[in-house]
Amino acid sequence: MTRPPGEAPLWTPAADRAKSARITEFARAAEALAGRQLPTYQALHEFSIRDRAAFWSLVWDQCGVIGEKGEPLVTDPDRMPGARFFPGARLNYAQNLLRQGGGEPAIVFEGESGTERTLSWDALRALVARIATAYTALGIGPGDRVAAMLPNLPEAVAAMLAAAAVGAVWCSCSPDFGVRGVLDRFSQIAPKLLWVPDGYFYNGKWHDVTERAEAVAAELAPLATVVMPYDGAAPRGGPDGALSLAEFIAAPPAGPPQFERFEFAHPLAILFTSGTTGLPKCIVHSAGGTLLQHLKEHQLHCDIRPADRVFYFTTLGWMMWNWLVSALASGATICLYDGSPAHPDLNALFDFADRAGMTLFGTSAKFIDSLHNHRVHPARTHRLEALRTITSTGSPLSVDGFRFVYEHIKSDLHLASISGGTDICSCFVLGVPTLPVWAGEIQAPGLGMAVDVFSEAGIPLASGKGELVCTAPFPSMPVKFWADPDGARYRAAYFERFEGVWCHGDFAEWTAHGGIVIHGRSDATLNPGGVRIGTAEIYAQVEKLDEVLEAVCVGRPVAGDVEVVLFVRLAQGARLDEALAARIRAAIRSGASPRHVPAEIHAVTDIPRTRSGKISELAVRDVVAGQPVSNTESLANPEALDQFSLRGPGGG
Repeated sequence: MTRPPGEAPLWTPAADRAKSARITEFARAAEALAGRQLPTYQALHEFSIRDRAAFWSLVWDQCGVIGEKGEPLVTDPDRMPGARFFPGARLNYAQNLLRQGGGEPAIVFEGESGTERTLSWDALRALVARIATAYTALGIGPGDRVAAMLPNLPEAVAAMLAAAAVGAVWCSCSPDFGVRGVLDRFSQIAPKLLWVPDGYFYNGKWHDVTERAEAVAAELAPLATVVMPYDGAAPRGGPDGALSLAEFIAAPPAGPPQFERFEFAHPLAILFTSGTTGLPKCIVHSAGGTLLQHLKEHQLHCDIRPADRVFYFTTLGWMMWNWLVSALASGATICLYDGSPAHPDLNALFDFADRAGMTLFGTSAKFIDSLHNHRVHPARTHRLEALRTITSTGSPLSVDGFRFVYEHIKSDLHLASISGGTDICSCFVLGVPTLPVWAGEIQAPGLGMAVDVFSEAGIPLASGKGELVCTAPFPSMPVKFWADPDGARYRAAYFERFEGVWCHGDFAEWTAHGGIVIHGRSDATLNPGGVRIGTAEIYAQVEKLDEVLEAVCVGRPVAGDVEVVLFVRLAQGARLDEALAARIRAAIRSGASPRHVPAEIHAVTDIPRTRSGKISELAVRDVVAGQPVSNTESLANPEALDQFSLRGPGGG
């Protein structure tokens, strides 16, 4: 990735901030262990992947994991899949998250309707104990599944931690899913208990989910259904025979939460892929791997400290919810928001940030783009005094997006673009609080993650675009896929492309600073004239134009080649005429290359996205190709697909 001569980083940490960062303290401990100096992040990263057992053992110690580490530290350390980290360990995920006590806030919640609630550490521990007691009374124990289609409520966190406390496996989605979307996920894993809400608020409206909850509960026939009221009071309704939360936890626990310790690889949660190309995959994640990886990312890469206020805009249907909840293990207060980030306007989350005193604000690249496109400048309207870190994920953050954050949100903070996925419930590449931030770049591979970029022939690329891979095992690799007894589907998903190497499905390249640029998903890359093009490269140019709010592009086979078809959602009052089409093509030609220039440009009023907010390029590609989209339930707005059926000559 080339840069203009003399371009400077957007941010460099002050010397005192870098010196006091938790990763700096960790590096000193790593030097003592390694018996040599590790003067740079690159040196620390090399230690972390060369001596993985020692590195992850140090993470356990430095981050204060509660449990027995056991011996050996790792077996089959070079086998992927097949390596086992801490096979003799015993721990409980919930115990590690609930180590705090006292009256200080563990959870601060706001809903777009104006609902506000705070749970202290003591109150959270007490609620977890009561729910865990109720689980046990129903015979729910190790390995049983607890499913939830819930808003982002404090009680949802308690229900998840109670499941972990008794060794049950948590599975969740957001309540805006249709019946089929919920059943496509939960029917595969046969839960013993189902949590449902009475409804939720979004975009200024109350959405009753009683009928959907009844349909889901009837189909699943779980052992019990529990209604969790949105406002913490009596529920407005629920499926016949369901218990209210108050009824469910009526029996008081015998005492504080009890935490049975399980093996490191004990299942903690099942996460579901978006399922746009078939039924969602059910990915089983371990308690130990999730805990250790999140502690590393929070404390070393995000510099999270006790009493920090950590926020991520997410629903229970996205892995970032699990990531956010784990911040409790670092003694941080987690900030939950439920509702639309644009109601009543795009300042809503920054209003919450000021009220809550957020230190870390987690969002998506698309949200930052929306602020940019709508000229919302929080630096002018909000204090954001406590804010030290902004993290962005979901899709690549553009160069302009990076600059917007520093120019219009806050000039002195650590902006960390991060990327990983549901597959590992964590990140492959992310921020480093002691390194400079360069526009458009993810700062570095994560510690303990042997990230590389491979050519199609499996050769490491020092420069140029290729497949993002991981060449060595790490603790947060999935335990398995559900209903995949011989592991065939698991191996096919990640290890079929390059033997013994995790192929993640991102199209990426190294930068001159040792960072990474993600150009989009590999399965959505374009291939005109035999040259692979990342879709993010096109979006970065198109979305610079004031008339374009966002875009999606796909490749369409034609005469033995592939042509690029571009769809744009325009700003109010803009029109896709010949002049604008010419400007779009010129911007792409000059900012990317002639091969990136689309053969056709079409205007649309909406772009399909998954329920976690990611643009679904594959669904658009299928519609353009005249193929059925196999699982529209995975989309938040499947009606948008109607605009992408191209009939007749191209536009623009």
